[in-house]
Amino acid sequence: MAVTSADRGREVRRRLADSAAELIAELGWSGVSTRVLAERAGVTPGLVHYHFPSLQVLLAEAAVGAIQRLADGLGGLLERARTPEDAVDVLLGALSEYSGTDPLSLLITETFLATTRDDDLRTAVSTVITGFRRTLATWLADRGAPTPEATAAVLAAAVDGLMLHRALLPEPTAEVVAPVLRRLVAVRP
Repeated sequence: MAVTSADRGREVRRRLADSAAELIAELGWSGVSTRVLAERAGVTPGLVHYHFPSLQVLLAEAAVGAIQRLADGLGGLLERARTPEDAVDVLLGALSEYSGTDPLSLLITETFLATTRDDDLRTAVSTVITGFRRTLATWLADRGAPTPEATAAVLAAAVDGLMLHRALLPEPTAEVVAPVLRRLVAVRP
């Protein structure tokens, strides 16, 4: 099968987005330039603006895409849990993969900071978080958890907060946090 120009264009966009996500984590949101990004992606700087209206749009697409993939993965992990308490363990187990200084943690931290200065980015990230909360709330409701929407919001915020704190402090650990969050989601007879 012959590679079409559309295929090449999709490949360039993918390389640009992947490179942008890497560079946000390495250099910070404001440290990424068109030249550095193009060099990392192996394209000319003109292709950055051919495929995206601006560098900021590209950075936002890359960051939001990475956060969406993380949220989708966490939502998918819920299938492994039988009870709300199990869901806490599954979510905290997934969190243990991140040190706070790993590339995805840094990308998320940089993106959250950038949302304070970019309304469109704030809206896009809020949409991802709202979708994850909705998935979690539905899952909790189906298992009889109390106040599923509020519980999902607090649980999601706790997981986000723990991920952000990891860059500063290794504690509290999952072993310390899990019993507290399990009490939050416990279904009482």
